[in-house]
Amino acid sequence: MTFSIVARSTDGESWGVAVASKFLAVGSVVPAAVAGLGAIAVQAEPNVAWKGLALAMLDDGATAQVALDRLLEEDDSPDDRQAGLVDQEGGGAAHTGAGCFPWAGHRVGPGVTVQGNVLTGPEVLAAMLESWDATRDEPELARRLLAALQAGDRAGGDRRGRQSAALLVVREEAGYGGLDDVAVDLRVDEHREPVTELARLLDLNRIYLTASTEEERVHLDGGLRAELEELARAAGHPDLATYVGFENYEMRADLDSDPAWVDELVVAVLRSTRQLARRTPGHACDSS
Repeated sequence: MTFSIVARSTDGESWGVAVASKFLAVGSVVPAAVAGLGAIAVQAEPNVAWKGLALAMLDDGATAQVALDRLLEEDDSPDDRQAGLVDQEGGGAAHTGAGCFPWAGHRVGPGVTVQGNVLTGPEVLAAMLESWDATRDEPELARRLLAALQAGDRAGGDRRGRQSAALLVVREEAGYGGLDDVAVDLRVDEHREPVTELARLLDLNRIYLTASTEEERVHLDGGLRAELEELARAAGHPDLATYVGFENYEMRADLDSDPAWVDELVVAVLRSTRQLARRTPGHACDSS
């Protein structure tokens, strides 16, 4: 019912899962990950208890293969299960039970596993691994996982069709305000094009739920600050600070620091509101 990719980032600091399926809310069932330990996808007729059990075994020092072997030994229906697992060191292990609906299979590479069942064929997993290898220079694990999922979807994906998709990435202190480890946790529970929608949400996740990098920060000199204050007022806010809070850009600006700064994405969004106003019929700029 599902195809997925489980992987560790090249720098060894992030772990994640991307998954899609003709199944409602696949993100509520398949993926699990803990920063510093690893990630797992459980599917086919999934034993969801495997997620917590596997991560606990990794925490105790087991490798991905050892953890998976133990899960299979203790399970009463291993032929109906499918799973992929990547551990702290990037070791991968996967299992496809003989009872999984065809086409079903998995492939394991350095720091990555891809697996699927009820697929159009092995070309789905081949396309995912090819994408993974081709994007090795992409620094964001979420982007690499999404690209692999998109490649699998284009190659045929779930032969029953499309319904849901999800993306989970963990990295220490990568969450909101740096207070947890969840870098990305996005789910498209019901959609005609769930993988496409997931890509749109990942773009939004960047601006709303991740902190600015040093390279993305623009210092607010007098001229830029005056421009942005004016644009914020034109958008219906008393000042730039209110605009930032109202639009939930607090992780993308610090107006009280010395020097004060705002993210380049926020600058672009504010400037786009001016362009939109100029194109709106009846706007003062259109009357001449």
